Amino acid sequence: MAAFVLKYRVAHSLTNDPVAELTAKMADFKKLDEENAPVIPLAIADGKRAMEYVRQHAKEFNLSPNRIGFMGFSAGGTVTMGVGFDYSAANRPDFLAPIYPYLSEMAIAKQSVPADAPHLFVCAASDDQLGLAPHSTKLYNDWLAAKKTAELHMYQKGGHGFGMRKQNLPTDTWIDRFGDWLNLNGFLTKAKP
Repeated sequence: MAAFVLKYRVAHSLTNDPVAELTAKMADFKKLDEENAPVIPLAIADGKRAMEYVRQHAKEFNLSPNRIGFMGFSAGGTVTMGVGFDYSAANRPDFLAPIYPYLSEMAIAKQSVPADAPHLFVCAASDDQLGLAPHSTKLYNDWLAAKKTAELHMYQKGGHGFGMRKQNLPTDTWIDRFGDWLNLNGFLTKAKP
């Protein structure tokens, strides 16, 4: 397994504390969406270009070009699904893993499941402070309705941004469930030459 970190474009921060700045703006999601609207397509374009780059250079990285996925957390989940809803052959992910994604229609207008949709793994917590749990369940239900492969892990507790933090909660082991899912779908078995 190899991992690449994408630094995608985001809205300009006006302070030295972008987390506090963003937290204050989250009191009005509509206003925040309006501010981010011009930047989200750029971030998604960064994600698509990253997929193309990794696939084009798969041989150099000793990767199988048909086993490349895209994972993102929160806003990164928005980028993940922006790529996952609208791709070309060159930048189609083989799997998607949006973790507590933000998926308002203002963020991503086109949210229809593609005919050749990648495998989907979704994970979030019901007590997400930003109220994003329904975004994950809707995404999962949309994939199921389209008869596509999907798995959802919705934890009772964990909040937003649990990531790899140890909280002595079931969310502590979500990465193990992701590993199980990757294995089940053949992404961890050694590719034949």
